[in-house]
Amino acid sequence: MAWSPLRLAQFVPTATVASYYTADAVTIIKNIVVANTAGFVVPFTLSLVPSGLTAGNSNRIVPGSGIPALGTVAFDLTQVMHPGDFIAAFAGTAGVLAVTVSGMEVS
Repeated sequence: MAWSPLRLAQFVPTATVASYYTADAVTIIKNIVVANTAGFVVPFTLSLVPSGLTAGNSNRIVPGSGIPALGTVAFDLTQVMHPGDFIAAFAGTAGVLAVTVSGMEVS
């Protein structure tokens, strides 16, 4: 069994929920960094969605957290994804947050 550390996803969320990464293998998310390029606080929501389900309150891990103006927030965690599970996210304002998700895939 090999563990491959990598950047799983890097994206700029829209103002409506969208999928940004789908696991092809067992995946461990270790860190999510959200940078706000706007001069105002922007709410950010992220869900880890099991395969076959939709993003919602039952799978939120970041529930509308306010990302400070011109600031960065890092979420250090350990979350397991299985093949077909996906990351869905949205922001209070489109085009101003930069999100980087890092972790490991097991092969």
